[in-house]
Amino acid sequence: MSNPKVVYDGWMVRYGRRKIGRSFIHMRYFVLESRLLAYYKRKPQDNVVPIKTMVIDGNCRVEDRGLRTQHGHMVYVLLIYSKKDKHNRITMAAFNIQEALIWKEKIESVIDQHQESLVANGNKYHSFEYKSGMDSGRNASSSDQESQYSAAEDEEDSRPSLMRRTTIGNGPPESILDWTQETSTLSSQNTNNQAFSRKHWRLLQCQNGLRIFEELLEVDFLPKSCSRAMKAVGVVEASCEEIFELVMSMDGTRSEWDCSFQDGSLVEEVDGHTAILYHRLQLDWFPTFVWPRDLCYVRYWRRNDDGSYVVLFCSREHENCGPQPGYVRAHIESGGFNISPLKTRNGRPRSQVQHLMQIDLKGWGVGYVSSFQQHCLLQMLNSVAGLREYFAQSDERTAPRIPVMVNMASCSAPSKKSNKIQLTSVHNRSQSLDNAAKMMDEYSDEDEDLPIPDEEGYNAEQETKRTAFEEEPVQIDFSCFSGNLRRDDNENGRDCWRISDGSNFRVRSKRFCYDKSKMPGGKPLMDLVAVDWFKDTKRMDHVARRPGCAAQIASQKGHFSMVFNLQVPGSTNYSMVFYFVSKELTTGSLLQRFVDGDDEFRNSRMKLIPSVPKGSWIVRQSVGSTPCLLGKAVDCNYIRGANYLEVDVDIGSSTVANGVLGLVVGVITSLVVDMAFLVQANTTDELPERLIGAVRVSHLELSSAIVPKLEPDPKPS
Repeated sequence: MSNPKVVYDGWMVRYGRRKIGRSFIHMRYFVLESRLLAYYKRKPQDNVVPIKTMVIDGNCRVEDRGLRTQHGHMVYVLLIYSKKDKHNRITMAAFNIQEALIWKEKIESVIDQHQESLVANGNKYHSFEYKSGMDSGRNASSSDQESQYSAAEDEEDSRPSLMRRTTIGNGPPESILDWTQETSTLSSQNTNNQAFSRKHWRLLQCQNGLRIFEELLEVDFLPKSCSRAMKAVGVVEASCEEIFELVMSMDGTRSEWDCSFQDGSLVEEVDGHTAILYHRLQLDWFPTFVWPRDLCYVRYWRRNDDGSYVVLFCSREHENCGPQPGYVRAHIESGGFNISPLKTRNGRPRSQVQHLMQIDLKGWGVGYVSSFQQHCLLQMLNSVAGLREYFAQSDERTAPRIPVMVNMASCSAPSKKSNKIQLTSVHNRSQSLDNAAKMMDEYSDEDEDLPIPDEEGYNAEQETKRTAFEEEPVQIDFSCFSGNLRRDDNENGRDCWRISDGSNFRVRSKRFCYDKSKMPGGKPLMDLVAVDWFKDTKRMDHVARRPGCAAQIASQKGHFSMVFNLQVPGSTNYSMVFYFVSKELTTGSLLQRFVDGDDEFRNSRMKLIPSVPKGSWIVRQSVGSTPCLLGKAVDCNYIRGANYLEVDVDIGSSTVANGVLGLVVGVITSLVVDMAFLVQANTTDELPERLIGAVRVSHLELSSAIVPKLEPDPKPS
């Protein structure tokens, strides 16, 4: 924008609740001027009237609400309000922390300018500074903090010095030891409060470019199996925000830098700064004889005024996270990360990362095996070296989205279910992401700006579940469809297929045109009902014409089918055929335009996202997980039949694809392959992208393929 009054502008997330009580998130264009904050549906041109405005003066405050999960997205929330009128507020959020912090800094600078002008004119302004218990040297309860907040608000401060107005949630839980402070207080059931200093450390060793320290202090109120506190200190060439976002992740990305991580999930989101997590460790110390360990702990984080981040851990029991079969529940006495900024070098940001851990690994006899304790501790502390190498080997410095954690409740499902129930559970797991795509409509007229209740009064997970329930998907009777390759939803199944979770694939988000961001694929548009595995001496085209196949049965029932025929050349030709079915196509949708479009349009949009979760390193590297436009990589033939579209993909038409195929076919019985099919979205009207469907094929056997009985394909006259 060319307006000289504009201080900062850009796309952000509107976050709030409607009058009916349901929450929403929308993309809105925010504009900050010297006295005004406003947002619009689109980037404003000429004299467009904003959706809402708010006057920014010396009485305004910017409150950090922390990280919140909303409709399948993790966002960093800021609340801007006037101290004189608490109902005059705007809540905004960002998908990455850097953008949120820029807005926070810009708005606070405008507020400071107004306060300076008031002080210069001899006027008084209301000011308060919120200090949590950790800043005052003690852990304060919620009621204590509320009284501090209220008392400070009633005071008038005419001092010319300006205090930074930051709030950081409700402060750390009382059970968490803030080891980043010089002195801390630790309470236990066996002793009174014992103050001790974390300053007394000795350098134990240098390993992988890290300095490993051990605490000198002996404590007699902890069990013998609990290790001394140890910490690793290293330098990572990345900004504090980049490191923090990686440290907060609990998905597959974490295993790329943390060798002690197996998997993790969210148990409960307490507030924007506190969450309870479940974490499985991968310690690899005589696994034949030693049971694996898992953790249930509370994680608290904060950002300090100097730009550093503190992440604190402490074990916690939770009713929804009891002991897991086959695991020993370890106990974190104290732990976490301290990420501090350093001066840049050669134009690259640098940060010092400290990782501390004091853990009781529990289990019979483990307290007498010091090598087990030290091995496991060093393996966990080496994650600092993993962070360093992760960033050193990546040139990409785009701001990533804050990762979304999988909820533990959604991960646990009964082991024995019918096919129909299993399909429904797959739909429900990804329904929240589907709803998120619908909610992220930047042109929606519903933009009620009501105050968001405190964390105690609102649960985003419950809201997502309610939305999923209200939008029950139309069910299809799958019992009438069959293919010669069997379906098996067991993780260890062989020579079979099952539906792959769409959330495992990254697709273009609603904001892709602005920031190239991507989101989990979510619920597919169509249901995978059958898979055929064919072989013949010649290439098999137009397999959907085969009587009795899933496409023909769907057509008889009035349903529409998408058939993907992956043709594998060789002395014996193979075809893997996937049948995706839906009730009908939505008129005007991108998928409908693809189905009824010409071959040129189809070739420019048909996309495949591959993945090899299990297989040799060379195969995984060769296949990769980069989306591929099939029509531009290999020859595709499109057959539009009655209520179906078949896509014949000739993999042998590409030299590169043939080379990869040679690697895959030789070890196909040892592979687990995921594939997602979709139509590429290029414009804001088409975004976000939606998967047509996704499938996982496990340990395929060439001998299980059959020769199909195909009717002669009628040639066009």
